[in-house]
Amino acid sequence: MIAMILPLFLFLIFTILGGFHFYWLFGGIWGVKKVIPTKSNELSPLHIPKLATLIVGLVLVLFGLIYLIKSGFVNIQLPSWVTTYGYWLIPSIFILRAIGEFNYVGFFKKINDTEFAKADSKIFSPLCLAIGLIGILVQLTSSTL
Repeated sequence: MIAMILPLFLFLIFTILGGFHFYWLFGGIWGVKKVIPTKSNELSPLHIPKLATLIVGLVLVLFGLIYLIKSGFVNIQLPSWVTTYGYWLIPSIFILRAIGEFNYVGFFKKINDTEFAKADSKIFSPLCLAIGLIGILVQLTSSTL
């Protein structure tokens, strides 16, 4: 049962996160000041990199679909490299994101006084760590079936 619920939970999280990126891509401004790392709190919605936002949105939705397939609700045959490496790569990406690059993002960032940094400490880094740990749990529970 847990091998079905956790992938669905990750599907939901990735779909919502992808939806936020598409919202910003098409001009939405809610939350923009909290989602782009900056040295100061000065950020214009015009500075949002559209191509990067599109790519991140598509990748997040793709990750969601991969976990939807993992849940068993959708029966699509994935390439063997996805099942061998992808289900370990995705959680690894998010755990590394939670750790951060030691300046702007992650638990060990140096810049802590911007709106992004505060949101990152309270929401983004813990969410990334949770996604990573749940992804590992999904792999461990499905490997033992």
